[in-house]
Amino acid sequence: MRVLVLGSGGREHALARALHRDPAVTELHCGPGNPGTAPIAVNHQIDPTDPVAVVELARRLAVDLVVVGPEAVLVAGVGDALRAAGVACFGPDAAAARIEGSKAFAKEVMRSAKVPTAAAFVCESAAEAAAALDAFGPPYVVKDDGLAAGKGVVVTGDRAAALEHAAGCERVVIEEFLDGPEVSLFALSDGAHAVPLLPAQDFKRALDGDAGPNTGGMGAYTPLGWVAPGLVEEVMATVVQPAIDELRRRETPYVGVLYAGLALTSNGVRVVEFNARFGDPETQVVLDRLATPLAGLLQACALGGLDPALRLEWHDGAAVTVVVAAEGYPESPVKGDVITGVPEADAVPGAYVLHAGTAVDGEGRLVATGGRVLSVVGTGENLAKAREAAYTATARIALRGSHHRTDIALKASGLS
Repeated sequence: MRVLVLGSGGREHALARALHRDPAVTELHCGPGNPGTAPIAVNHQIDPTDPVAVVELARRLAVDLVVVGPEAVLVAGVGDALRAAGVACFGPDAAAARIEGSKAFAKEVMRSAKVPTAAAFVCESAAEAAAALDAFGPPYVVKDDGLAAGKGVVVTGDRAAALEHAAGCERVVIEEFLDGPEVSLFALSDGAHAVPLLPAQDFKRALDGDAGPNTGGMGAYTPLGWVAPGLVEEVMATVVQPAIDELRRRETPYVGVLYAGLALTSNGVRVVEFNARFGDPETQVVLDRLATPLAGLLQACALGGLDPALRLEWHDGAAVTVVVAAEGYPESPVKGDVITGVPEADAVPGAYVLHAGTAVDGEGRLVATGGRVLSVVGTGENLAKAREAAYTATARIALRGSHHRTDIALKASGLS
């Protein structure tokens, strides 16, 4: 099977790594990829949000499957263009991708499908936003209605800060605050049926102890030993399948991975958000544990042949990923600084490095090009061992001004 992965971040490197390890994949291409994917795939310099360019590349390479990583590519209609050209694509069309592209649309789908979620108001003016904030009270939850790369959400007890965030967005969704821990669940869908992956937990705040600003994610781990048995089955029955059915009813079948961000509240499971793609950094740990070959699963979704009774196989043990972020992330990340120590980190037993925001400069040096620069994955027989591998490897990486959280999976591993 010839496969093309679209995107350039840590999620795409994780996807490429999993596909590279699949014996069914005979050719692997990335567009544009990054320095981490270069040793395992052929990178092509392309704008993945350009449907014409992507279709031309897919045809020229005669690929059997295109796997879309980033949400912006989906919302741009690349999936539509590929299917119209007869190319199998894992990733929803633009209409179905609105479940991430518009928080208001997602709420509408959830209401119609009776999916449990937070009460919310859609606001288009300062007066509407102020009234919604007062209706719910603190802590305030304000979400940019459009795509914001995982950073369009403000959760704060400061009403002025909530209003300021709302004023900076064209349209916002203001929700009631959901208590309880959050869990991420990915489900693969062929438009009619869905199969779950392992649940994971990520860490959104920039600093230890869940302090600091919201980010795209500073780390993640799996498995979740503290989650009650039956949670995945409950979420599939009350959240994922109803959403898939509703999108199909609207004649916008959802083909790809549906990410359900969940809050396990005192009143039961509630959906925080849906995403139309693999979440980053949870993908890094979930795919590490997946033993079932990935390419066939994604192709079955793209071609409409996913077996709803399929039970995926998983490696024993645990995986933890730690994100190394550039100085100034998330507000104003510094770019261009040299990164060293990646080969040394890769040499740590049970650990490896995934590239997220990197490039090779004119002198052949690895440099930072984004806010989240690297994802360091550690594996082991349990979370404590996986953490040890991840943090031992992270300590070998040098990037001026960089920062990372030191408490990823700390509580879950029993070490806190």
